[in-house]
Amino acid sequence: MADERMFADVESLRPVVRAAFGGGRRLLRVERLAGGSKKGAYRLMMDDGGTALVYAWGDSEDYWLGVLPEGGGDLADPLSHASGLALFEAAAGRLRSAGVRCPELLFADRSGSLYPADIAVVEDVAGGNLEALLENDPMAAERPLSVLADWLAAMAAIRSPSFGKVAFVDAGGRSPGTSCERVMLDRALAQLQEIAGRDRRAAGAQGRLEEALHSLAEPIEPRAASALVHGELGPDHVLLDRRGEPVLIDIEGAKYFDVETEHVFVRMRFGRHYPKLSRGGLDEDRLRLYQLCMHLSLVAGPLEIADTSHPEREWFRSVAEHHLQRALQFQA
Repeated sequence: MADERMFADVESLRPVVRAAFGGGRRLLRVERLAGGSKKGAYRLMMDDGGTALVYAWGDSEDYWLGVLPEGGGDLADPLSHASGLALFEAAAGRLRSAGVRCPELLFADRSGSLYPADIAVVEDVAGGNLEALLENDPMAAERPLSVLADWLAAMAAIRSPSFGKVAFVDAGGRSPGTSCERVMLDRALAQLQEIAGRDRRAAGAQGRLEEALHSLAEPIEPRAASALVHGELGPDHVLLDRRGEPVLIDIEGAKYFDVETEHVFVRMRFGRHYPKLSRGGLDEDRLRLYQLCMHLSLVAGPLEIADTSHPEREWFRSVAEHHLQRALQFQA
């Protein structure tokens, strides 16, 4: 599949470096980091040996723009497309208020005069990520896991009477949805319909899965308040500084929502290490519903990206297949 996307390079990022650091530093090299599907992440290497990262939110960087349904970027929808400088800035501020460390924001610009996209220059957290550390040295991962557990508890203690993206709710917005569980149920039913149109196995199980979703949602009572959640908290989204201390990234999707959504995702991504991050008081009914919803989401989204020019589209197909199998095997 041909890819005509235009990415940043040394020449296009020189004005950003001058604005962020002045004329005393010269940009030598730019490395585009792999893995992103919503924004570009670039490592800047300077003539004085220093480094920084640039996040760029633009059409060429966002592989979702061609596959999102109409209205997919509606900020009032807590599950809508989570991309953009405004979401990043609002989430960073709220997470820091809970004691969570995010990359230090060094410079931001949304004028388009320096670079044709919204950009943020942030510190380069250069100690690898928690996913690799858990695989290579589980003992060394004990400290960042403990810090992460404390962060999750602190985030869960931050309550909001409204649910939705941090940037939206903190600006006074109210989601049009009636409850977190209803939003999740409606999204899962729509995604199941979409998946069934693409895969005969899902089509054959569609009626059973729809019945399971409704059955799981029925006993759940709405809550009066929601907690602060990251939304996609896996070990790959926890970087480590040179002292091994954790730093949370990919924060644009942070929102006020049922804390069980966070723990369903964390449990899947951290696997055998999850007990160090688990907490009491979670609603088992919500956990069951959100588990099936999460499987369906991790089929629908990756299948969409697999149809784009994303360089890791085969990996996205494998993710979709894994979670389709989990959904088909799910017992309500």
